[in-house]
Amino acid sequence: MDTQLAVIGAGPGGYAAAFLAADLGMEVTLIDARARLGGVCLLQGCIPSKALLYVAKTMADARHLADWGVSYSEPTIDLDAVRGKKQKVIDMLTGGLGQLAKRRKVKVIQARATFQDSSTLHLESTGHLESTGDGQLQDDCLRFQHCILATGSSPTQIPALDLPTGRVMDSTAALALADVPQTLLVIGGGYIGLELGTVYNALGSRVAVVEMTDGLLPGADRNLVKPLAKRLEEQFEAVYLGTKVVAMADRQDAVEVTFEGPSVAAGEEAKRFDRVLVAVGRRPNSPGLGLENTSVRIDAQGFVTVDETQRTADAKIMAIGDVAGEPMLAHKASHQGKVAVEVLTGKATAFEPAAIPAVVFTDPEIAWAGLTEEQAKVQGRQVAVAKFPWAASGRAQAVGRTEGLTKWLVDPQTDCVLGCGIVGPGAGDLISEAVLAIEGGATVEDITTAIHPHPTFSETLAAAAEVHQGLATDLYRPKRRR
Repeated sequence: MDTQLAVIGAGPGGYAAAFLAADLGMEVTLIDARARLGGVCLLQGCIPSKALLYVAKTMADARHLADWGVSYSEPTIDLDAVRGKKQKVIDMLTGGLGQLAKRRKVKVIQARATFQDSSTLHLESTGHLESTGDGQLQDDCLRFQHCILATGSSPTQIPALDLPTGRVMDSTAALALADVPQTLLVIGGGYIGLELGTVYNALGSRVAVVEMTDGLLPGADRNLVKPLAKRLEEQFEAVYLGTKVVAMADRQDAVEVTFEGPSVAAGEEAKRFDRVLVAVGRRPNSPGLGLENTSVRIDAQGFVTVDETQRTADAKIMAIGDVAGEPMLAHKASHQGKVAVEVLTGKATAFEPAAIPAVVFTDPEIAWAGLTEEQAKVQGRQVAVAKFPWAASGRAQAVGRTEGLTKWLVDPQTDCVLGCGIVGPGAGDLISEAVLAIEGGATVEDITTAIHPHPTFSETLAAAAEVHQGLATDLYRPKRRR
């Protein structure tokens, strides 16, 4: 078989690249070992986790109404129904992607692909030709003019530990929701661990989190994490910071976990849990692809090295998404996929974003884009930080969610916005305005002169910009003189 463009991996980056290439007139073959399109994000990550987080958030909101004198009895949970609804959402979206591939005449092959050389893939069939339904794969080689590698990432394991089988899960197994354990330990205080811990806590598990660093969500600004950390400390059984797991043992009816760190009290170094979730990050899916048979280079962390146009060191092969480096985010992969295709069609473009938004879908949500305070400190960069606490927001007061915060990082010389951080309900939806402002080189005045609707959480973006000017209507905080 021959194709103009081969795309390996049918996740958000892979199918975005394949569909755009087909729209621009290219002959495209999309290859994935899974039976359905969507990749980890749709099948085992972003979408199912957000569906379950919606359940958790709605249950929390119902309990919150008690503050208004409206009380409900404790909910009964039909776990089969929850799993079924989650699967229905996945099936609808994957089915839609399949139809979009057919309409664009993208050939979809269910197979494992490995490079024989810089222009040939060996295909080991794992199913059928989804887009054509014409039976088993007949030819085990595919020759291509160009290839986009979009193989994503997998959960990182803890190699130093002898993990008991059965009771220890990664994020994929946790999202399968086989049961709701009475006690759950989450190893890793990053966004995956906290999101899944939130889900299981809402469904009835007593959750503990252990994080090796001295704070949850390492890398995020501390003043954004603080409201979430306070809420989780109230909801979870325990949060162990600066602590690591040094041993795990199967005790038949539980996993015995041994901790080491300053947050562990004497005599409590070993505890038992019904289940353990390992959520210590993800690793790029670069091994086992036959890249040694090409000129593609891989760095020490396993990422495929690319330039700003997504080209690898091999002239015929490009790479996008998780396999091509941090941050490992679906929307970054989709954008890189489009950049790669545009480069192949001769357009002068590059992946050079000023802001890649990141969202933690806990309650409250945390979102940021552009420069963070942590990054500014590391870079020794002078910035002005303007913060607007949601306690001064009419909308936040009305719904009883005053723990939130919106802040801008501003260039003190030009007043251009460099970064934005938000913590509070709906922060992930609010951050898009900040992304547009940063990408467009907007100034603080551009933010304040745009009329924001009242009463909304979105007007906190304008209010934080007014704080920088020393002109905030709902907060008296005069601007510091330069």
